Amino acid sequence: LSSLRNEVGVTARTICSLLYLQEPSNKRVRPLSRVTSLANLISPVRNGAVRRFGQTIQSFALRSDSKSPGCAQKSCSRSAAPTPPKRRNSVLWSEMLDVNMKESLSTKEIKRQEAIYEMSRGEQDLIEDLKLARKAYHDPMLKLSIMSEEELTHIFGDLDSYIPLHEDLLASLGEATKPDGTVEQIGPILVKWLPRLHAYKGYCSNQLAAKALLDQKKQDRRVQDFLQRCLESPFSRKLDLWSFLDIPRSRLVKYPLLLKEILRHTPKDHPDTQILEEAISIIQGVLSDINLKKGESECQYYIDKLEYLDEKQKDPRIEGSKALLCHGELKNKNGHKLYVFLFQDILVLTRPVTRNERQAYQVYRQPIPVQELLLEDLQDGDVKMGGSFRGAFGNSDKAKNIFRVRFQDPSPGQSHTLQANDVFHKQQWVNCIRTA
Repeated sequence: LSSLRNEVGVTARTICSLLYLQEPSNKRVRPLSRVTSLANLISPVRNGAVRRFGQTIQSFALRSDSKSPGCAQKSCSRSAAPTPPKRRNSVLWSEMLDVNMKESLSTKEIKRQEAIYEMSRGEQDLIEDLKLARKAYHDPMLKLSIMSEEELTHIFGDLDSYIPLHEDLLASLGEATKPDGTVEQIGPILVKWLPRLHAYKGYCSNQLAAKALLDQKKQDRRVQDFLQRCLESPFSRKLDLWSFLDIPRSRLVKYPLLLKEILRHTPKDHPDTQILEEAISIIQGVLSDINLKKGESECQYYIDKLEYLDEKQKDPRIEGSKALLCHGELKNKNGHKLYVFLFQDILVLTRPVTRNERQAYQVYRQPIPVQELLLEDLQDGDVKMGGSFRGAFGNSDKAKNIFRVRFQDPSPGQSHTLQANDVFHKQQWVNCIRTA
């Protein structure tokens, strides 16, 4: 009986280890046992530059909610963000101390060490997840020819190249840890290391295109089946592939919070105090630079997807745009769906089209430069526009959440009455256009 149990155990382990190495079949796999884990890497951020970075980087992940505009300065969607990774089973720093050691430290110092330990543990978790992304997803899909090497490179980028960067910080923190488990000073380590996070500019800038390609590839049955098998396996912790690819971004957003937490529990006369303030300033600058680069990349991504029916629509202000202030789905007075882009200097209305299974945007009418644009915030109800406007937006007796954009000079004769999904999104559009 003992021999039989051992044999069954070996078989079960073998099946689990080969789950993502074997070529997927079309059969459904019974979900395996759940594994709870991973520290919550995303927390609410209120600092300006950091908040904008978190929102704009996250915004493309919400594009499936096509009714919501994406804004650079303010979040334009109430859609829930992806479920954050579950916390790994771990112990607090103070739980590893003996009674005598715990009694010798003040409550404030224990909280400070807890915050430092949380940063260190988070780095270890990140390193493990970066390695897992390659081992469990990239390499098997390449080996099984589920995706081409070029496609995988486009989706994963240089993800595993960041492992040494985080290992260096972890090693420095380890060297600074005394035999009793405490860290006297962390500020100098962070001031030296944080500027290296500029390396994430390219990765974060490519996330929008990477997510689009991954969503496109999910239409492939083999890709879909492989990813579903991974999702049902214990190693994934119920996180999909994109959650792993997005972990570095969510980690970047959390650094200012971790630093502020350490600073909050650091005495004012401690040598770390001033240096930690410098470190916070550094990471905010890094995130601001990454956000700027990401915004330019997102802007160019959509510019490249525009299609023109008339050469007159090709306004040089579109090609010259470096910022995309707002974009999303709206309806015109006939109830037709439009996808509208507010670039820094021009408003472009488009119709979403599909070309060879890829999304494109056909420019609708003449783009309106913001300097020539007139905005009218319309009230819910009847709107006269060459006749009664009642019921133009569907079955409702009264059109709601509407506004109008047109050229200040009436000679072009262009006027667009647009409807947002709800009052919140309407106000976001109105605010963005007014700001522009």
